[in-house]
Amino acid sequence: MNQKYNRAIPVIATIAIQLCLGTAYIWSVFQAGIAESLFAGNHANAALTFSILLAVLGVGSTIGGKLQDKVGPRLTVIIGGLILALGFFFASFATAAAPYMLWITYGVLGGLGMGFIYSTTIACAQKWYPDKRGLITGVIVAALGFGGVVFTPLVEAIIRNYGNGIAGQGELMSFKILAFIFIVVCTVGGWFIQNPPADYAPAGWKPQATSGSAALTTSQTLKTPQLYLLTFSLMLACMGGLMMIGFAKPIAVARGLAETATVGVFAITMFNSFGRLFWGIVSDKLGRKKTIVLLLGITAVLSLCVNIASGYMIYVLIACIGFAYGGFLSTFPAYTADLFGAKYNATNYGIVLVGFGVGAVISSYIAGYYKNIAATDISLMFPAFIIASAAAIIAIVSILMIKPTNLNTGNSE
Repeated sequence: MNQKYNRAIPVIATIAIQLCLGTAYIWSVFQAGIAESLFAGNHANAALTFSILLAVLGVGSTIGGKLQDKVGPRLTVIIGGLILALGFFFASFATAAAPYMLWITYGVLGGLGMGFIYSTTIACAQKWYPDKRGLITGVIVAALGFGGVVFTPLVEAIIRNYGNGIAGQGELMSFKILAFIFIVVCTVGGWFIQNPPADYAPAGWKPQATSGSAALTTSQTLKTPQLYLLTFSLMLACMGGLMMIGFAKPIAVARGLAETATVGVFAITMFNSFGRLFWGIVSDKLGRKKTIVLLLGITAVLSLCVNIASGYMIYVLIACIGFAYGGFLSTFPAYTADLFGAKYNATNYGIVLVGFGVGAVISSYIAGYYKNIAATDISLMFPAFIIASAAAIIAIVSILMIKPTNLNTGNSE
């Protein structure tokens, strides 16, 4: 490798930024207070805030991918950080009289800003590490997952210190503080995000022979059945994990574990992070398709165990679901790059993320609906996880239908 290019620098900056994006995965810390204070106890409507953010993230990733093709990843990330910070800052002023403002600020603006940053930084890192695409994708998205571990105690402390025993007050204050952190980290870190030169290749690495073009443009990708099968699969794959992410703490409380309920949030965020790194590495060896099918099978089984786990075993189950869920977030972006090429992956994976967003809306509504029915009898929430299990099985069929494109398939199979 030419010594004037230090490919670790953009990756280190990306890790710092992705840690901030990990706040998306601690929604269950906010869920109870926000539901009580802004949505009159309606858990489905409160959880919709989280799902809107994830849904818009896919749209933001597509727009951000197009933007970074024109202005580069550095400016795209800085703009995304500004939008994200403004979304969280304005979310801190939401009231029970106009709870929908939380959907617009935290949900729409927050998701749009995260989308600008998310796929842009992943695509940039993949270009610097074409020789270790699964590994580097795992590292990047693991940082996002680990962000939940970093920010959970911070947000819990803010809620305790600023809440004054009033539901929602501490949660809203935390949005304001997080906004300040976002603007600083994304602006400073974004400055170090840049693509490698067009002729860049790591020392000792040679691209494998390809048939056809080195990369499909987004317009070409949109004409392939593989894109739609991949998007549909991601929509179904993440349902079990998203349900648990949004309701890990309420589920633990309903199981009589109120004093240690935050452990559930830690468990799913920590193992979500480990899963992203672990399964990214595994996919480099085993192949993307086989890895995803394995993860879907694990998810289908674990989702059916939610009603069986009792006592502290619920934390073990939450951790296992998070571990499998994390694998999807590292294998799907790498699989997208394998199928369509890395050059336009910021936009192409942004389109795939639209499926993730749709799945987020559907899964959070289903989980919220059954949580409203369940109240303190958490066993009544079980049908939501039966649906998640069935979705994973359908996704297996969808993934198996995906055939290689005319590009080098690498580890795609």
